[in-house]
Amino acid sequence: MRTLTEIAASVEAGDSAKIKELTRKALSQGHCPEKILDDGLVQGMSAVGEKFKSNEVFIPEVLIASRAMNVGLEILRPLFSSDRAHLRGRIILATVKGDLHDIGKKIVGMMLEGAGYEVIDLGIDVSMGNIVRAIKTNRPSVLGLSALLTTTMSYMREVVEAVEHAGLRRRVRIAIGGAPVTRSYADEIGADGYAPDAASALELVKRLLSKV
Repeated sequence: MRTLTEIAASVEAGDSAKIKELTRKALSQGHCPEKILDDGLVQGMSAVGEKFKSNEVFIPEVLIASRAMNVGLEILRPLFSSDRAHLRGRIILATVKGDLHDIGKKIVGMMLEGAGYEVIDLGIDVSMGNIVRAIKTNRPSVLGLSALLTTTMSYMREVVEAVEHAGLRRRVRIAIGGAPVTRSYADEIGADGYAPDAASALELVKRLLSKV
């Protein structure tokens, strides 16, 4: 267990080289990939997320920790390839049309992937048509929408309506986030949830999928 604790601490420290060494060490010690993921990488990233929520660390530190975590994840990923059952769910992420911001979305994606979810990131400036097509093709459990501008936030409502009109609404949970977004706005447009930051987004996804 000591090695897993060291992995978690190295994620917090953003030490990619150490994570690579310790992840391989944990495998050689006989730890299963799922345990290394949950008790090492995710544990460390969760701690970073809590510090981010309480303003003890900021976006640069979260990005460094996320990238470090992904070094370990890249080592573990091939070991999961023959059995995808470990995946907790498939998530589509998109920054809505007209908005070119994606740092927050990328952090959310890295944290979700590190926690064992399959993440499909559609990128920035994504139209409702492309989002609907992606849902039909990939059949995700959750759609995560991001907007950092008040002028593009309103497009989230159009996406929710488009998903509804396509007959896909019962199939997918919709979560929204971004600087101008609020819980009341999520309720207003018919989204299933709202997250003010990356750590909260991970908690929200877990909560939404526990209801499926």
